[in-house]
Amino acid sequence: MKINSDTVLEGRKIVLVPYRKEHVPRYHDWMQSPELLEQTASDRLTLDQEYEMQQSWFSDENKCTFIILDKSKWVQPEVTEIECMAGDVNLFFNDSQQEVAEIEIMIAEPSCRRCGLGREALLIMMSYGVTFLGIQKYIAKIGCGNEPSLALFRKLGFVEISVSEVFKEVTLERYVTQNVQRQLTQETSHILHHKYPYRPTQNSENNL
Repeated sequence: MKINSDTVLEGRKIVLVPYRKEHVPRYHDWMQSPELLEQTASDRLTLDQEYEMQQSWFSDENKCTFIILDKSKWVQPEVTEIECMAGDVNLFFNDSQQEVAEIEIMIAEPSCRRCGLGREALLIMMSYGVTFLGIQKYIAKIGCGNEPSLALFRKLGFVEISVSEVFKEVTLERYVTQNVQRQLTQETSHILHHKYPYRPTQNSENNL
């Protein structure tokens, strides 16, 4: 989605940056994992196909994607942006219902899991979607065996509405009421907006 093509969102633990072609090789490496392929219901692609997918997503107005960077690594001057990649967070829109979006998250780097990065990424993405894209309801589809993700979404107020035995996934939803908007605003009041490219410093980390 071009609306976020040069948007950077800086939180306490993460920085969200637009998914660009320089991120593709690392992303492609992640998606060789059978575990991640299963959890994301994805097919294994060649590197060339991954580049094509990135370009397609970049220009598709029904998709909004950010790469999640581990901020604790990126504030170190000697570490590259690619080395800080932790996962991604996405929104998918239904053509006929732009106010409804499916949201998904992947923390691909094992060392970045269970550190709070996923929770902050979801909150930032939800707030961004409400504020800039007018989203009124979020839907999440998660594999029945992905207990960490199910627990995370439930903690964020998502409610289970169905279970598909065929696809072995749970569908949850979260309406964006006034109370939810208020909660998102409070939980993301520390977020800083920048233009890409941007790199945080130790000072920016301490000021949040």
